[in-house]
Amino acid sequence: MFKPLSLAGFALALSATASMAATNITWWHGMAGRNGEVINEVAKKFNEAQSACAITPVSKGTYEEALASGIAAFRAGEQPNILQVFDAGAATIINAPGAVIPAEDLITQAGYTFDREAFIEGVRYFYAAPDGKFVGMPFNSSAPIMYVNTEALEKAGVEAPKTWEDFETIAPKLKEAGYLPLVQSQLTWQFTENFFSRHNIQFATNNNGYDSVVDTKINMTDPNLVMMFTKLKAWADEGYFGYYGAGWNDNQKLFEDGKAAFWIGSSGSFGGLQKTAQKPFSATFLPYWGSVKGAGTNTFIGGAALFAMSGKPDAENKCTADFFQFLTSPEVQKFYHEATGYVAITKAAYELAKSEGYYKEKPAAEVGIQQLMLPSGEWSKGYRLGFYPQIREIMEREYGRIFAGETSVEDALKTIETEANDLLARFAKTAG
Repeated sequence: MFKPLSLAGFALALSATASMAATNITWWHGMAGRNGEVINEVAKKFNEAQSACAITPVSKGTYEEALASGIAAFRAGEQPNILQVFDAGAATIINAPGAVIPAEDLITQAGYTFDREAFIEGVRYFYAAPDGKFVGMPFNSSAPIMYVNTEALEKAGVEAPKTWEDFETIAPKLKEAGYLPLVQSQLTWQFTENFFSRHNIQFATNNNGYDSVVDTKINMTDPNLVMMFTKLKAWADEGYFGYYGAGWNDNQKLFEDGKAAFWIGSSGSFGGLQKTAQKPFSATFLPYWGSVKGAGTNTFIGGAALFAMSGKPDAENKCTADFFQFLTSPEVQKFYHEATGYVAITKAAYELAKSEGYYKEKPAAEVGIQQLMLPSGEWSKGYRLGFYPQIREIMEREYGRIFAGETSVEDALKTIETEANDLLARFAKTAG
């Protein structure tokens, strides 16, 4: 049965295969700043843990740029061994004929055993095939959570909400205390994709797109989603919700400055927020509507996964598998989790961090993991939709028009659904 190897066990397992000259592999990614630095540190740890393989990480700019570079390189026969692909680009790389070797196949072919149950619930499915086989190896995984300005709650005499009904009750008190009650940083991931997951509602046909690209249609006119955005617009008009465009940092800043009571952000933002927040903060789960039957299920991950590109020699594939095994070791996962704020993707790494008292010291760092480990539902595992980065752009355009008063919620969601379904139909014609 698969158990993520400790660093000592990993080095011992590879010692018999070490050779005079290391096999070189490359890892293209789309991360910068501190997160890019941590990738370099992970690569260094791998290279120092053994002598059979040497990995070189290369930044390709943004997530979108990394995906475009990887696809172009594959077509030219110059692909890296490992490509980081963000959540919205998963369908593109998975449906590119012959582009990747499923991570689970790569690992078992290298002689390792693999247990999907070793990974936490909300991580397990997003980059997997319909039968559960891991296609991508989850890497920088996060959940949309609610950050809490504890000083604002104390002044208003309220508690953090579990449901959106709770939020409606306390929002006037927070406003009266001098705070903007709520901001968020990504209406697509947090209030659309994970709205469906948190409320266990089907997001698209064909099993949310996992079963087939043919005739897949998105469900943007669901009455519950219409209700959510109608509420958001009403809250904005009443001064309970602030929308500052599609830019992540533009919406986060009010919380950092201590002017907003709640910010819906990423659990992966925890590390940076410790340095930028001007007021003490905590965190809690993403709220849901108690009035929606079946609501309260887990969310799925954001972030990105690592894909093993095909067309590489056996020795390089073995090193890629070795690196994936190294990456899932409890010690490396714990290091990455604590260095970045992204969640630990395996149960063993989570338990290691817990056993060492990390969450007693920093309880907000545990919220994303706990939310991903909530009971799942039929529709809480994520989606797989082609041309999804472009679909997100349509969403952002129409959401901006809602809050600018240029269109109604109903018309905006109908427009998104129509244009998104056109893109899905086009994708079906191009996918192999």
